[in-house]
Amino acid sequence: MEYVVLNDGNKMPMEGFGVFQIPDAAECGRVTYDAIRVGYRLIDTAAAYMNEEAVGRAVARAIADGIVKREELFVTTKVWVQDQKNEETAYQATKSSLKKLGMEYVDLLLLHQPMGDYFAAYRGIEKAKRDGLTKSVGVANYYPAILANLCETVETIPAVNQIELHPFFVQEGALANMKAYGVQPQAWGPLAEGKHGIFTDDSLTTIGEKYGKTAAQVALRWNVQRGVSIIPKSVHIERMKQNLAIWDFALTEEEMAAVAAKDLGRSEIVDHGSPDFVKMILGWKIHG
Repeated sequence: MEYVVLNDGNKMPMEGFGVFQIPDAAECGRVTYDAIRVGYRLIDTAAAYMNEEAVGRAVARAIADGIVKREELFVTTKVWVQDQKNEETAYQATKSSLKKLGMEYVDLLLLHQPMGDYFAAYRGIEKAKRDGLTKSVGVANYYPAILANLCETVETIPAVNQIELHPFFVQEGALANMKAYGVQPQAWGPLAEGKHGIFTDDSLTTIGEKYGKTAAQVALRWNVQRGVSIIPKSVHIERMKQNLAIWDFALTEEEMAAVAAKDLGRSEIVDHGSPDFVKMILGWKIHG
């Protein structure tokens, strides 16, 4: 595993394990435990995933079984839009997540969407950092102009911005903007959530054959090789292992360019520019 030092001095694995769309507690607990067992040290969850309790129990089990120590793990969670009303609601949401996780702190706390009063909410997670509830703070889904506005305004530059990044949505401009502000990019959906035939793509498969790797491994390697942290998800232990096995080869410049040439220049998963999408997210309640 390779690591990156964030702008606040904290160290984060370049590859982690995501638990989005695993709401079933038993399944989430099983796959999180398996992920830690096979070598993942970054676990990414969120209040809106409705599985923080399962993640926390799996982490506690892995620690109790002697597989890992808490300080060897990097745990991320996120404050949902419903709690981005003001500084206090974001701060209390952090405490609620920690209670569900059964942890005294997380390693990274993100605002999940640039919606609601996210400036006030950001002050809430800055307070959480000062109080030791999280080691680092950051954001998710902050596109370039929004991220620039935030960075030019807040006291603490986000350590991480988690956005959609894969061969079909390359976002080079977003990466350049993050680099200018010292924000670490992290990819959600690094395998495009299985869209675009990514697992059987001809050119990705051909590149992979050269190295004895799969198309998915090539896509993951491409992202980390351009400095992007990744959090692939799988409920299958063999696929988990495959997703981790990307650190023993490197793509050439020509291969990197060939992968990037697949860029569609847009997301086909979400549309943050759509008023209807924004209204849907603002109406998505995760608690009473």
